Amino acid sequence: MPAEYLPLEKRKELASIAKRIVTPGKGILAADESTGTMGKRLAAINVENNEDNRRQYRQLLFSTEGVENNISGVILYHETFYQKDDSGKRFVDVLKEKGIIAGIKVDLGVVPLAGCENGEGTTQGLDGLSERCAEYKKNGADFAKWRCVLKISDTTPSYIAMKENANVLARYASICQQNGLVPIVEPEVLPDGTHDLARAQEVTEQVLSFQYKALMEHHIFLEGTLLKPNMVTAGHSCTTKFTAHDNAYATVKALQRTVPAAVPGITFLSGGQSEEDASINLDAINKFEGKKPWALTFSYGRALQASVLKAWAGKKENIKAGQAELQKRAKANGDASIGKYAGGVAGAATGESLYVANHSY
Repeated sequence: MPAEYLPLEKRKELASIAKRIVTPGKGILAADESTGTMGKRLAAINVENNEDNRRQYRQLLFSTEGVENNISGVILYHETFYQKDDSGKRFVDVLKEKGIIAGIKVDLGVVPLAGCENGEGTTQGLDGLSERCAEYKKNGADFAKWRCVLKISDTTPSYIAMKENANVLARYASICQQNGLVPIVEPEVLPDGTHDLARAQEVTEQVLSFQYKALMEHHIFLEGTLLKPNMVTAGHSCTTKFTAHDNAYATVKALQRTVPAAVPGITFLSGGQSEEDASINLDAINKFEGKKPWALTFSYGRALQASVLKAWAGKKENIKAGQAELQKRAKANGDASIGKYAGGVAGAATGESLYVANHSY
């Protein structure tokens, strides 16, 4: 690594932030839904998609008593990052007072990758990213997130899609680290399709191999990064059913073969699993015997919020009920992140599939 790439003090800061995010028994609440995606969530409970309703909902989440016991970091959307609670306190400061680290989504969405099959894409947002990262850091953010997506079919993911997405994530990671933000690297292999578990494992290994090659080529300080991958599961339309142990075996093997031990933590996305399945699979991964040199925890959006939204339903009198759902799911996933989830924590939407085809934020 070139000496001028990242000063020692900055490396120490980044490593410290990353380590705090993956504190045992804790994980990340992904509350970075775009205005459009949040509109879909609110429409499902018959609530109008306006700025104050979005603010009220995020206030419910961030003011939940004791949420800091199992949530170490929250990923925010640009709008939310600058919003305030009813007392006029910035959400970033509300979180910091609870000891929760504020993060920020910095990508600008998926766009088509010309010349590729089956709608493959890449993620835009590198232009002006350094300036945006500097501004977010100044205003209280300590980590960032950027999502790329890859699809499984008979002909995908293509070589160019894997290479392009790995490089754009590496470039993003470099810019984040230069500005004091820990980059969460998210190369998501979508669950869409009929592929079986073995095919999902094969592709996940390919994608992560491309990813870490690119990160090394861009001189990324791995100790100051986190990985946010998909768990290895069969395609949503696969007719063969696999157990949580099967999923754990495939996931851990894929990670062992591709992710360097220098990476402090892996924060799984939920990928449209039901709230309960996301907890059970995370627990199985942590219970699985084998070499696991990284913390294995969660960075869940839908799998932490589905029951919350349903219980709240946009009504002030239901705020406590919504917060109780968040407390339950955060505790369930905190337990799962150390392999101590007993299962069976019921909620307003616990068993419902949260799958969305070709999911975008």
